Amino acid sequence: MTAPNLPASVLNVSASQRSRGPVRWLVAGSLGIVLLGGGFVAWRFFGVRAGGQQMMRMPPGVPVALQPVQSGTVRNSTEFIGTLEAQSSVALQPEAPGRVMQVYVSAGDRVTAGTPILLISPERTQAEVDAAQASVIAARAARDASQAELRSLEARRLELESELALQAEEYRRAEFLVEQGALAQQSLDIASRNRDVAQASLNAALQEIAAARSTLNQANATLSQAEANRNAAQQDLRDRTVVAPVDGIVGDINAKLGDYVSPGTVLTTIIENASLEVDLELPIERQTEVRPGLPVELLAADGETVLAIGSISFISPQANLDTQTLLVKARFNNPQGQLQDAQRVSARVIWSQSQGILVPTSAITRLGGQTFVYVTEPANPEDLPPPQAFPPDTPMPDQVARLRPVQLGSIQGNNYEVLEGLSAGEIIVASGILNLQDGTPIFPQSETDEPETTTP
Repeated sequence: MTAPNLPASVLNVSASQRSRGPVRWLVAGSLGIVLLGGGFVAWRFFGVRAGGQQMMRMPPGVPVALQPVQSGTVRNSTEFIGTLEAQSSVALQPEAPGRVMQVYVSAGDRVTAGTPILLISPERTQAEVDAAQASVIAARAARDASQAELRSLEARRLELESELALQAEEYRRAEFLVEQGALAQQSLDIASRNRDVAQASLNAALQEIAAARSTLNQANATLSQAEANRNAAQQDLRDRTVVAPVDGIVGDINAKLGDYVSPGTVLTTIIENASLEVDLELPIERQTEVRPGLPVELLAADGETVLAIGSISFISPQANLDTQTLLVKARFNNPQGQLQDAQRVSARVIWSQSQGILVPTSAITRLGGQTFVYVTEPANPEDLPPPQAFPPDTPMPDQVARLRPVQLGSIQGNNYEVLEGLSAGEIIVASGILNLQDGTPIFPQSETDEPETTTP
């Protein structure tokens, strides 16, 4: 059996590829595969020619999907597994012990800050609040009475001071007249007595004022204590009503009507998922590449659909001693609510982006440890089977598929990056390569065309 002729495009490989082994090793290996039943690969790869024309076994034409080589964005990225954490998450616990008397909301309800969530046995506390309020009212009334009494005594003091001033003036006048002999001594004695009575009345009023002020101070103290007791009772009553401290969504409610709860019991959680963070453990070798603002994508379970796009918001200044990893946090907005607190996600950190050549993964074929694509070339008459090989009324193909070695880079979704071997704008076979070999005539087929079916 003679070795088939290899196309020049296949044999034209780099020196580094030829150095991997002599060509005769590849030929011998190919022949071995043929001998061991590898005729499928040989049929795809080898084209037997005789007399300048292909053998009759070459198909007259294979319908394939073609597409031009396109340039696109090539990303240098790495995927990590992390856990989402809500930025606003509160565990509700009661401030006072008691039994759950009422539940105002259901799990999953959206609430605002201050919305009542549960009520815990308020009856005795409400009575205490009412009694404390009554004490406040009584203390305030006593304070008001003391203030009124003090004001009355202050007004009386002013009258007595005026009276004393008048009697003192009368005494001085009587004293002058007595000294001049114009008035009897008895008149001076009467003036002296009236002055002394006025002074005594003023002194008595001053003492009453002092006592009234003391009573008012005591009334103010009593009122302050009553108000403090009332405020404490009202606060205790408020503590019996558990309210949402933040806006968010109510989680699972762990308490039912009649359950006895105490401080420290987690009744439910209020979680706001509008903004979340994911914790990622990056290899310490990446510390020179990571920076705040670096794009991060959250991926769906299929590994391709992007759920949200965020950026790195925190880089730990200290590496993990045990794992030698670097903790970073990336923040994401979640307006549609498709992400959940404590959700395990796959996060793609995009280190860099550039333009490159991309081809579909379905266009790649591998032969002998190398990667190839099929490119289209105009068909020469010697590349085509004889006319009798074509069914009647079948047009002659004007293109053939040629194998071309390419050097691949990273995979980008459903595409491969091509580092060498192709240029943008060249036409390649995008699908249907299993039916091809080097030099096979081809018919372009639209992706919307339905494959032909045969009736057995």
